[in-house]
Amino acid sequence: MLFSSYAFIFVFVPATLLAFHLANRLAGVRGALWALVLASLVFYGMWDTRFLGLLLASIGLNWLTARGIAAAVAVGRDRAAGMALAAGICGNLGLLAWFKYAGFLAASVNSLFGSVLPIPHLLLPLGISFFTFEQLAYLVDVRRGAPAERDPLRYALFVAFFPRLVAGPILRYGEIMSQVPRSGRLQARGTDLAVGMTLFAIGLVKKALLADGIAPYANAVFADAAGGAAPDLLLAWGGVLAYALQLYFDFSGYSDMAIGTARCFGLRFPVNFNSPYKAGSLIEFWRRWHMTLSRVLRDYLYVALGGNRRGLARRHVNLMLTMLLGGLWHGANWTFVIWGALHGAGLIVNHAWAGLCVRAPRLQRAAGSAPGRLLGWLLTMLLVLVGWALFRAPDFGTAGRMLAGMAGLQGLAMPDAVLDRLPGLRALGITASDGSGSRFMLMWAWVMALGAVALGLPNSQQWLVNWRPVLEHVRAGPAVLQWRMTPAWSVTMAVVALAGLISASRGGEFLYWQF
Repeated sequence: MLFSSYAFIFVFVPATLLAFHLANRLAGVRGALWALVLASLVFYGMWDTRFLGLLLASIGLNWLTARGIAAAVAVGRDRAAGMALAAGICGNLGLLAWFKYAGFLAASVNSLFGSVLPIPHLLLPLGISFFTFEQLAYLVDVRRGAPAERDPLRYALFVAFFPRLVAGPILRYGEIMSQVPRSGRLQARGTDLAVGMTLFAIGLVKKALLADGIAPYANAVFADAAGGAAPDLLLAWGGVLAYALQLYFDFSGYSDMAIGTARCFGLRFPVNFNSPYKAGSLIEFWRRWHMTLSRVLRDYLYVALGGNRRGLARRHVNLMLTMLLGGLWHGANWTFVIWGALHGAGLIVNHAWAGLCVRAPRLQRAAGSAPGRLLGWLLTMLLVLVGWALFRAPDFGTAGRMLAGMAGLQGLAMPDAVLDRLPGLRALGITASDGSGSRFMLMWAWVMALGAVALGLPNSQQWLVNWRPVLEHVRAGPAVLQWRMTPAWSVTMAVVALAGLISASRGGEFLYWQF
């Protein structure tokens, strides 16, 4: 059940809110927890009931493992705690590897060695990449001395809470459960509902209107390239830019809907996107894009590998390994691995440049100047967009044709209809293509419009900055664009919500669904 579906918006969420408030009033926080956990299991089961047992088993085994780790730590049995942690890590990663990577590994071995290993075709359990990472982080935190949750119901809510079960944000245990008292009632006020519904409406428009609106243009270019077509310069760049904007508005919109839904129940989530396409460096990009994943990779992989504590060379190796594994986490395909390697190499160069600037004040001033910041942004976006071509392509052949087009190696062409209206372009050596002129113009119109939104407007959290929509402090945008509880803003957001609801009737896919 997608967040943008009418069943979720008009049936599931209202019914869950009603059950939550009744249980909270009649039975206190314990009743509210039961209402949310049961609703979350219904949400998961509506996708495929066969995997409910898998989710419940994962919750139960990780809860028991954490209790075992905490008991061993409490009596100073560090070896036993380490062994329990290792068993928990192996169990979680083994489950993820079987469902997500078994077919990929078998196909890779067959290709490399000419073997005939059977290739399993397994249905990927909903959200397994997300709840696996969350529970791994929880086990590591308990091993480091954090208290283990004694109440299995509270732990079940942490793992299964439906707003973030499908696609994050990736939570830490203390972030969510510190907001849930152990007695009394959960405090969900009318303000929470207003802020949550507003943020949900913004996310719905981003996903259903903007992302789904530009998706056909990105899909068409990549589908043609996958079929063997060689896109020219403008078509390749248009397709990659369209996909970059589709992915951003799709995923950040879904995150907004998740954060908004949780806020309706009085719970705040961490921010997941912070205008990443405004980043002036690759380091800054990863501090703004899928931020909860970035911090998990940093705190539980990069730091665990040694971080920057073992010399410059080891730091670069750790960065590359982190991004390689981060790429593989995104999907079982070698294109994701190369995408991770590209970002790893870019981060290494970025850190080396930052270190050089620290040692050379003149260079630092030049980099901080307006031309220097513009150049930094252009180079960052170039690497990010090249990476998105790899990320979106189903295979290296498609990626190669898209990248060759972006490099201008496949010529520069425009549809006949465009050249007929702008005859001067023929004199510049631009050739005619047999593509649709209207589709070409609409693709670039969508790209320019959504690019202006992504680069020129505040992000969702900045619109609601006065109401603390997320856990972190958010830098405010222009005051005139800050949402307030006034009749004018109510009408404005009603129009936004209506636009999102009308657009949702198209039933567009969510790119990170079943991830």
